[in-house]
Amino acid sequence: MAAVEESLGALLKTYRVEWYRCPIDRQTLLGLMRRSDAQGWFQAAGHLALAGCTAALAILFFLQEQWFAMLVALFLYGTVASNFIYACHELGHGTVFRTRWLNGLFLRAFSVLGWWNFHEYAMSHTYHHIYTLHRRADKEVLLPAEPSLRPLYLLQLFTVNITGGFATRGVGITIVGTLRTAFGGYSVFSTPGWLEDLYANRPEARRRAVNWARLLVAIHAAVAVVSIANGWWIVPILFSLGPDIANWHAYFVGAPMHCGLRDDVPDFRKCVRSITLDPLSEFIYWRMNWHLEHHMYAGVPCYNLRKLHRAVEHDMPAVRSLFGAWREMREIWRRQQREPHYQFDTPVPSDAGAAPPSGEPEAASVGELAPKELR
Repeated sequence: MAAVEESLGALLKTYRVEWYRCPIDRQTLLGLMRRSDAQGWFQAAGHLALAGCTAALAILFFLQEQWFAMLVALFLYGTVASNFIYACHELGHGTVFRTRWLNGLFLRAFSVLGWWNFHEYAMSHTYHHIYTLHRRADKEVLLPAEPSLRPLYLLQLFTVNITGGFATRGVGITIVGTLRTAFGGYSVFSTPGWLEDLYANRPEARRRAVNWARLLVAIHAAVAVVSIANGWWIVPILFSLGPDIANWHAYFVGAPMHCGLRDDVPDFRKCVRSITLDPLSEFIYWRMNWHLEHHMYAGVPCYNLRKLHRAVEHDMPAVRSLFGAWREMREIWRRQQREPHYQFDTPVPSDAGAAPPSGEPEAASVGELAPKELR
């Protein structure tokens, strides 16, 4: 592991991907990168408010012993709460609020509710952004991946996700993985062995991840003990199982990010996909449907990604609908079963150049994502 880590650490200094980024005026980009507390409050507090309202309905129906209505409310709550991971993702970039402590506060709040170890994620996700789908340095996402529609998996997605699978964690990875980290082991965050490689020779960074995992376990255990002792068993279900109840929506909107596309190419347009969504889905997904734009200019807050898309639209591939993206992914997967080395080559405007349009540091910004060991 130490040899692997030495290689990973050296990569940040020796391995550079010359990414193509759609040309954009520097002043326009700087304007789009401007953060807003007002828009941050609307996004973060709005998401929590939706979760709070559906949770309140579930508790109300529980108290009234209206079990079917309670299950419906739980389904709605899970649909909203399973998207907490995308809140953690964007807050992890540090681009949501202009006021830094607000960003940190909401990151921790969503991370508690989502069983999210933002320390582990920052370590992995920094590599994912710098080396997106380059196998040598990004093992957060590996292709090919199956966009599964298997009946047993769908049953879990629409009820309680136990085993997890492509693009979802499930109770096993969510809770058991946190317990493993809390006791000094490693959760199966993405590719097996990836976290071990990232944290080798980085004891201080590892200690922060372990301490956060222990705090998560302590908080959730305390809520469970107090609630069950008082007969409020609905509370720990809402508080601790939210990310894994009815996480169908998080799966269907999140799976198209990279699935079926190319790896080891220096063009985000070939390895990242943007999709269109209805306004509510786009809101609880934290505008990550504009995922290509996010990767190309990761310092732009989520609420400005649509504006960014309009600014570079002329140099971008056609945006897929959610249905169109899934149809494309399934067709690619079926072909890959016959041709294991096949990768879909997304059509892009023919007049695009091959070199990065600008060497401005703002273009490569990933916000405040990278932990201090990687800066």
